[in-house]
Amino acid sequence: MVQYLTIRLDASFAALSDATRRGVLEQLGRKEASVTELAQKFGMTLTGMKKHIGVLEDAGLVTTEKVGRVRTCRLGALGLDDEAAWIEARRQIWNSRFDALNTVVEALMKTEDVNGKQSK
Repeated sequence: MVQYLTIRLDASFAALSDATRRGVLEQLGRKEASVTELAQKFGMTLTGMKKHIGVLEDAGLVTTEKVGRVRTCRLGALGLDDEAAWIEARRQIWNSRFDALNTVVEALMKTEDVNGKQSK
């Protein structure tokens, strides 16, 4: 399970590292769209957009369905819950470390005040 989650997070963050792919996710958050529509919206070739969609699909962030000649894209079922949970856990670690640092700084400032030095 841990290995799967690591691979999934790596794929998701790699997919999210590109501004075009983040834009595609924003667009698909409003409504589903064909690859052609997305390519036109982002001013790129169909081949280029297909590559972006492929990266998003591999990460589980987008699904596609082909009906006739039209490939429709929509947000993937997995969403970003695992990624958000990972980020939140890191945020809590950073916050606790900053809180501990703040406690040390406050103690040092009190020590300086007691010793008659001016704190800045």
